[in-house]
Amino acid sequence: MLLMTNETTRYERVFDEELMPHADALYNFAYHLAGNEEDANDLFQEALMKSWRFIDKYEEGTNAKAWLFTIAKNAFINEYRKRVKTPNRVELQDYITHQDKEDIAFTGSLDMRQEMYQYLIGDEVTMAINLLPVDFRTVILLCDVEDFKYEEIAKILDIPIGTVRSRLFRARNELKEKLKQYAENLGYEDKRG
Repeated sequence: MLLMTNETTRYERVFDEELMPHADALYNFAYHLAGNEEDANDLFQEALMKSWRFIDKYEEGTNAKAWLFTIAKNAFINEYRKRVKTPNRVELQDYITHQDKEDIAFTGSLDMRQEMYQYLIGDEVTMAINLLPVDFRTVILLCDVEDFKYEEIAKILDIPIGTVRSRLFRARNELKEKLKQYAENLGYEDKRG
């Protein structure tokens, strides 16, 4: 019994000291993967629960943020696969909530980074990122928002590093095209030609 208590105490310490400092970044990642607050909250909680459940698999002192993001990405993919296999069903409450969304004023976010990100770069940029295909959106978020290195992104997404580079290149080009008119409206000029 004493051994189990020592193990639990160690796991709690590792969880609190190494994983929880990345909670805000994990939520931001979940939010941009899911595309809405409700699904983001579910994804975030699931990732934290799985990280606790499998804390014994985490190697202390390694890249905790990458480990958490990998769990979140896998949970997102699993949920996506479940939804694809399940016929589309619209609940009455979902329809009412969707209709009322336009009437509800933004009341703030629990995550200051998300709020800063969303309003600092503008709604147009956030919407453009969210309109990217999920594979492109994911690499943009991991690289340009969360500052992961290509090697870390490859490990998180379980894809070759060349695929990371390719997706990032294509995502940035697609984002550039989506934001061209927005930039022109702000007074920026395309000096290439």
